[in-house]
Amino acid sequence: MIKVNGNAVTWRDGMTVADALAAMNYDFGHITVTVDGRHVPQDDFDTTPVPDGADMKAIHLHHGG
Repeated sequence: MIKVNGNAVTWRDGMTVADALAAMNYDFGHITVTVDGRHVPQDDFDTTPVPDGADMKAIHLHHGG
């Protein structure tokens, strides 16, 4: 199991940041992610593994005026 923004998500072998975001239905164009406190660049979401027990934070960046 991992946690994404405090919510439990079932972990699977080979899970990536992109997989975890999909499990949470997060499909925002601008999002910043940390895994166990380490920033993950958006270009690396598809290749960055998320280990079992990880604490992942995902913050949707938005702006307006």
